[in-house]
Amino acid sequence: MNLGMKTTILASLLGLVVAGASADTVWLSSLDLAKMRQGWGSPQKDRSIREQPLAIGGRRFDHGVGTHATSSLWVDLAGGSARFLAAVGVDDAAGDARASITFKVVGDGRTLWESGVMRLGQPAKTVDVDLRGVRTLLLLVGDAGDGTGWDHADWADARFEVAGTAPRATNPPREPAVVLTPRPGPAPRINGAMIFGVRPGSPFLFSIAATGERPMKFSAVGLPRGLKLDPATGQITGALRERGTYAVTLKATNRHGTARRKFRIVCGDTLALTPHLGWNSWYVWENHVTDSIMRAAADAMVSTGMKDHGYQYVNIDDCWAVKPGSPDAMLGGEPRDAQGRVNANRRFPDMKALTDYIHAKGLKAGIYTSPGPLTCGGHVGTYQHEAADVRRFVEWGFDFLKYDWCSYGDIAKNPDRAALQKPYRLVGDLLKQQPRDLVLNLCQYGMGNVWEWGASVGGHSWRTAGDLGGSFEGIPAALFRDGFDVYAANQLHRFGGPGHWNDPDYLLLGYLSNWQGSTAPTPLTPNEQYSHVSLWCLVAAPLIFSGDITRLDEFTLSLLTNDEVIDVDQDPLGRPGRRVAKSGDTEVWLRELEDGSRAVGLFNRGEMEARVTARWTDLGVKGPQLVRDLWRQQDLGKFAGEYAASVPRHGVVFVRLRPAR
Repeated sequence: MNLGMKTTILASLLGLVVAGASADTVWLSSLDLAKMRQGWGSPQKDRSIREQPLAIGGRRFDHGVGTHATSSLWVDLAGGSARFLAAVGVDDAAGDARASITFKVVGDGRTLWESGVMRLGQPAKTVDVDLRGVRTLLLLVGDAGDGTGWDHADWADARFEVAGTAPRATNPPREPAVVLTPRPGPAPRINGAMIFGVRPGSPFLFSIAATGERPMKFSAVGLPRGLKLDPATGQITGALRERGTYAVTLKATNRHGTARRKFRIVCGDTLALTPHLGWNSWYVWENHVTDSIMRAAADAMVSTGMKDHGYQYVNIDDCWAVKPGSPDAMLGGEPRDAQGRVNANRRFPDMKALTDYIHAKGLKAGIYTSPGPLTCGGHVGTYQHEAADVRRFVEWGFDFLKYDWCSYGDIAKNPDRAALQKPYRLVGDLLKQQPRDLVLNLCQYGMGNVWEWGASVGGHSWRTAGDLGGSFEGIPAALFRDGFDVYAANQLHRFGGPGHWNDPDYLLLGYLSNWQGSTAPTPLTPNEQYSHVSLWCLVAAPLIFSGDITRLDEFTLSLLTNDEVIDVDQDPLGRPGRRVAKSGDTEVWLRELEDGSRAVGLFNRGEMEARVTARWTDLGVKGPQLVRDLWRQQDLGKFAGEYAASVPRHGVVFVRLRPAR
């Protein structure tokens, strides 16, 4: 053997030794699992989502990650990993044969491996993926298209063979916050609700919402007897004595012209003929709310222009009442007066003065309590004082009541449907007896299929699931789970309508409480925020913003004030939308509108841009259709048979279809 050959062999052997010495195993469970997004719970290191040993098909594993569909984890490989290996499947502790999930491994946008549908009891499937040259890895768990119930997923024995830079978990790709909503022009445009309900004899307050250059003069044709209009502010006040439907034409005039809009006033027994528009204090101020905060919110609703787009309610959430036993002098004290009526704590020195302040701006005031002895925050509730407290709210001048289950669970343990209904039926009947209209929001998190009976106990809206923002980091997963999935699985469109609306919780945009003593920008990506608002409008949900209304950036304000989008939510037909097509991670949602047009949302819940198609057969339309992009307020042209668009990750294309005549 010559010297050159010996040298080559020696070099090769040395290369193998060096490569072997530098190779390493990095367990998936050693990465920052806080970066993982999932549909329920928190990802678990070396154990199942139920915090038990990892087990798939009777086989136990020492290492891995337990998660729950739908789940995603982005990993920056930086080209340093050679292989990814794992054993995947439904964890044995899922406990229900309906568990069904899919696993997918995506590298640099290309699918490298997928499992197909896996079910409880099936043996683990082996993952062995070549990662050489791959820089970004995406690990996905899907729900197999049948919802996320019991979908406990294990990435067992999951590990990287690393020859260079170690992998690290990372956030999803950043998205620019692109403002799509055009700014209103100088000419007047009348916005907001086109129909309004009031009971005979109740105080009437409605502000004409209009954009355009000021000064602006307001007028109305056909305004019924008992009502008057302030031409400078657009506020309609007074009271109606006669039942009936009154057809009115609203007008707004400035130096650029006059806008007209048909408006119906229905004097009868039904309130909330369109979903509520407004603001609530909870998800930004939680237990720190004060009188000055509420006044500042009312000021901001006017100064930001939200009032000009139809927003009207300024609602206090929990923590305004006395907190029994609190050592804080601002919160403690006597919970009730000598007549048994609830007292506000010292943060709210004069509730009547507060509602007068809000009403003077043409807005309405909302309040919160619980049917239990205490609210969720430990402040006094209405239990056994319901009639006195309702009278108190009326005397103070409130227009909206959120009634939160909270400690009533200690009164009604393991409640059947009748017990679930009891406290709401009681307060609903009390409200009907008052000389003032209060809209009633049932907040009990969807228990007992509240959508099936909420209207019968006097509710004007009802929460359909848990708190969307119960966990700051969990907001994105909750949006898709409690928004899309709960609604579609229960066909909630069958239960909403004028005077009774499904409420999937508030709009969690802008700056929110991070539950750690400060605020932070919403964890929703820009595309997720567009999806959030679009879905709420399609399903006719109340649009109650719960971020910091005094700190609105241009992007957040644009999400809240697109009038063509709000018109879908406020459509007077009041027919909630529904999902009409689903293919993998893409969905098409439809809402039929009063004028015969269709609002259509093309959603992509996947992690990569996808083509989404809305077919006329799914939408119930025939012939050529004119398609308009609602967020951009732009006509897209005439289409036949279908409309398709590329939709970004977790994003939406929101359009309106009209027959091309």
